[in-house]
Amino acid sequence: MTYLDHAATTPMLPEAVAAMTAELAKPGNPSSLHSSGRRARKVVEEAREIVAAALGARPVEVIFTSGGTESNNLAVKGIYWSQRKKDKNRNRILISAVEHHAVLDPVMWLKEEENANVELLPVDSLGRVQPETLRKAIEKNPQDVALVSIMWANNEVGTVQPIKELVKIAHEFNIPFHTDAVQAVGCLEVHFQDCGVDALTVSGHKVGGPQGIGALIVKRDLELTPVLHGGGQEREVRSGTLAAPQIAGFAAAIKVAVSQRFNRSSRLTSLRKDLINKVMQTVPDVVLNGDPELRLPGNVHFTFKGCEGDAVLMLLDAQGIECSTGSACSAGIPQPSHVLLAMGRDEQSARGSIRFSFGSSSTPDDIDDVLNVLPSVVERARKAGKPIGKL
Repeated sequence: MTYLDHAATTPMLPEAVAAMTAELAKPGNPSSLHSSGRRARKVVEEAREIVAAALGARPVEVIFTSGGTESNNLAVKGIYWSQRKKDKNRNRILISAVEHHAVLDPVMWLKEEENANVELLPVDSLGRVQPETLRKAIEKNPQDVALVSIMWANNEVGTVQPIKELVKIAHEFNIPFHTDAVQAVGCLEVHFQDCGVDALTVSGHKVGGPQGIGALIVKRDLELTPVLHGGGQEREVRSGTLAAPQIAGFAAAIKVAVSQRFNRSSRLTSLRKDLINKVMQTVPDVVLNGDPELRLPGNVHFTFKGCEGDAVLMLLDAQGIECSTGSACSAGIPQPSHVLLAMGRDEQSARGSIRFSFGSSSTPDDIDDVLNVLPSVVERARKAGKPIGKL
């Protein structure tokens, strides 16, 4: 089996396994006042300091959550509600048209349930929001914008956004800025204070930590209305028992991922370029999506003309190659990728995409494995997609 879906989830690092395992059999609720509770609380707070140091934040700015989806929901809804509470006129939300559904769906929920005015910022053909696009959107009426949310790097095509420039524009108008940095942390330089964002999402299992844990990094002075209510944990912003074992594993993973980022990114970039060059040379009518250079180091995203992405995916899987397709599937019917549609691709192209993503366990042998089967797989998928009279 050749695993090339690290952008979906990546294997836990040994350091994370060790840190998490060490806590699994130990009792103690971090909110309890007895000895076991205080011991668990110490684990959590030491992990908070590690995560903060890795991301250039202060420990008080780290709010632990169950993962990227919850962090995005807390950021989008929490900022929107707090802004609306201060000023009822602030009901406009600006997000990029290529956001992950963990941002897109809660924003659309706010539109449907609370009449939020949602504006999808268009992207260029590489999937990037141009700073002037954001400026023009804000300048329509700066007083009605509640927040801006633009992902650091796209999960499908890998394009990296000009975050610092975008943040600077939003802050000219005193508008809070959130970024989903789930794909960026551990691959790109992410420093919370230096980049200037007000809230930043990170996920444990994307950096070699356990699933079910993540964090929202939030500036101390940014007001957030809670989404979950209960025990009042995490500055009374995110209620729920803190999972000390997962938090310990998450902290161990992010420490390793960030400290080894430069060497890891260089290695993944080399693998990425090698795969792109060889596929472009051996497979006819293939298109590379996203920015060819300013992209995530381990991301490769192709459109194979005349193919359904799901067909290519399953044929590769049958040959022991595990990757992913950016398109969604509803009631068994393939749906085009909203990311590729936003980038100006037609529906057929937006259904015919495949993402290969490298990670910590990837080697040059993985590329050989792909090249050994991909040309025949694409040819077979194209034949299967043609009308019978054109075979």
